[in-house]
Amino acid sequence: MSKLLVKADKGHGRVAHVTPQSAGWTYVGFDLHRLRPGETASGQTADREVCLVFVTGKGKAKAGDKDLGLLGERMSPFEGKPWSVYVPQGSDWSVTADTDLELAVCSAPGHGGGLPVRVIGPKDLGQEVRGKGTNTRYVTNILPEGKPADSLLVVEVITPGGHTSSYPPHKHDQDNLPDESYLEETYYHRLNPPQGFAFQRVYTDADRNGARSLDETMAIEDGDVVLVPKGYHPCAACHGYDLYYLNVMAGPKRTWKFHNAPEHEWLMKS
Repeated sequence: MSKLLVKADKGHGRVAHVTPQSAGWTYVGFDLHRLRPGETASGQTADREVCLVFVTGKGKAKAGDKDLGLLGERMSPFEGKPWSVYVPQGSDWSVTADTDLELAVCSAPGHGGGLPVRVIGPKDLGQEVRGKGTNTRYVTNILPEGKPADSLLVVEVITPGGHTSSYPPHKHDQDNLPDESYLEETYYHRLNPPQGFAFQRVYTDADRNGARSLDETMAIEDGDVVLVPKGYHPCAACHGYDLYYLNVMAGPKRTWKFHNAPEHEWLMKS
């Protein structure tokens, strides 16, 4: 199995756990909790900031010294928009499930920005359609660079069955602004219906001898997490199975500037 593919555990509790140490990088962390009613997930942000994303279900949230009440409404990631909570560094947080709950914990370094805890509701979220034809996908911006945070960028995407996404292939692995920013990235994948599968390739440019320092192609199943430390990272959803993914990105500068694969850039003009 590819070292870039993290298979979520079956059952309940913390079922996926990605740290900068386990991923072999510097910035992005990602945990996934599946909770039954009455079960609680909690943590301390320490020197990191956190975005709690209610992927599905409802729960009572607390962060810092605030009781945020009952959050969440959708029971499928393929319907509606999520509820989320931004938690700055130096804060405690907890979420107690009211229904079956799938909670994503997205984290990255804090920079002492002094930002407050805030609830990010569905009405706060912008949506956009990207691509056309069989490259059409639907994007919900949860924590884009235009909204306050120190490091985190968080977005979710729905790709209809038979469509491609994160395509034409692009990368963001060079700290070379204004042309390209260095951002590590995780993909948390869900499929509808859940017995389906999709594909994701993570690869770098070939050298003059045709060799690539990274070239992995993975069959993605429901609940899988993919690590993107560098390189291009397109996805393909198979016919009959819609693909959802939650992206977490972070790097030394909080901006998303990507570089298209030159051999495929003609697709942007077709």
